[in-house]
Amino acid sequence: MEEKQAAEFGWSQEMNIALHDKIKSDLKAAMLQKKNDTRDALRVVMGEYPKLTVPITLESGKKTTRVKKAEEITDDDLLGIIRGLVKSEKTVLELKKKETSTYLHILQAYLPKMAGRDEIMAWINENIDFSQYKSPMQAMAPIMKHFGKLADGNMVKGLLQELS
Repeated sequence: MEEKQAAEFGWSQEMNIALHDKIKSDLKAAMLQKKNDTRDALRVVMGEYPKLTVPITLESGKKTTRVKKAEEITDDDLLGIIRGLVKSEKTVLELKKKETSTYLHILQAYLPKMAGRDEIMAWINENIDFSQYKSPMQAMAPIMKHFGKLADGNMVKGLLQELS
């Protein structure tokens, strides 16, 4: 059931639709299909929108912030929110001594696919010359710069330790 739900809903960068719009359309679809778990998860994500703010300066010169308008919200803003929710859910599951939850599966369906171990190793072999570094761990910065948030830093660290 969980896998089917994750397949119906979710987002990837190849979809050519903004994440904000996809979340809104999936929420509507989840409500119509009575998929309460998906509906509730998406409402939690949307409940985090007020945390997205823009700094402004008032006429009096005082600096403050205002909530971003719907058209100002970027995919990166939303991915940051979803990553934060995934991280907190993993912490909760760890405390409950559970592996996974429906909520976690739903949230992860909206995150881009993480780079795999083989993909990272292939990139390292093609692009990193370890003779330039005193230790392989110094190659961490260019690797993380290339993959960004699509690579797990702990996995990259483990790969570099294996190579040393």
